[in-house]
Amino acid sequence: MTMRRFGAVILAGGLSILLGGAAFAASGTSALPPPDPTAKNLTPYMIQLRAFDACLVTQSQLLGTTREAVHSPCSCYAKGTVNAMTKDEIQAFRETGYFNDSARAKGLGYIDQCKLKRPI
Repeated sequence: MTMRRFGAVILAGGLSILLGGAAFAASGTSALPPPDPTAKNLTPYMIQLRAFDACLVTQSQLLGTTREAVHSPCSCYAKGTVNAMTKDEIQAFRETGYFNDSARAKGLGYIDQCKLKRPI
């Protein structure tokens, strides 16, 4: 469960991470965070921006480098992941504010493809 929550932070928690909400990866038995009401009307492009921002923050920390150093790989990850999402996955993101299991799996594929470090 911790792997799942941490993956959710990496893949979709742009706003959550930017607001310091990454702390929910602490316990293996707690639930995922509540739905994010600000995600309700996001376009795919706006979801891509959130994923990109979350990637910059998380990958720079994981790799111990600057955000500028991971700019291109994070752009690759965010564009690839959101472009690969189905309409149902986009709608699930709008309802929750984070990627569902199938979108998360696509995101992990793009983390590998774009040569980023897996958070798990």
